[in-house]
Amino acid sequence: MDSAINYCSVCGAPVSLQVPPGDSVERHVCVSCRAVHYRNPKLVVGALPVWEDKILLCRRAIEPRYGKWTLPAGFMENNETVATAAVRETTEEAGAHIELGDMYTMISVPHISQVHVIYLARLVDLDFAPGEESLAVALFREEEIPWDDIAFRTIGLTLRHFFADRAAGHFSFRSCAIEAPPPA
Repeated sequence: MDSAINYCSVCGAPVSLQVPPGDSVERHVCVSCRAVHYRNPKLVVGALPVWEDKILLCRRAIEPRYGKWTLPAGFMENNETVATAAVRETTEEAGAHIELGDMYTMISVPHISQVHVIYLARLVDLDFAPGEESLAVALFREEEIPWDDIAFRTIGLTLRHFFADRAAGHFSFRSCAIEAPPPA
């Protein structure tokens, strides 16, 4: 998924793949200054905004999964908290104002080196509009969810958990992992 690291970001010298002393994983290590360059999973963070009995979804204006529906979410930036990232992504993608609730799902996606974290949220008002990464933003009741057009399996799973928990009258934190889809 990530491109190879060829040169050291510290001194510019070439790097080689090796297991550094005291480590157990092959890393990119500078042949000159010995700096170790770690490549770790990316954190995708978002919110599940609720208004009455409806959920706010965004229709993607970017790849991957252009034109499919998702919750407002994206990559966490350096120097922000997970909660701040969820609010920022909701503002950027949906122009929505939310009151952030509890962390709801944390889904490991090891085959693409990502972890997806979604918070429960309450829409503060109905003043929302598509951001640059969204073609449309809309509220959906459970029976209106475009299940065949949900962009990512993690979002579909989060939505299914939400509706099951809502029917049960109790929301609990959910953590799991999903495996790579079978080859097409």
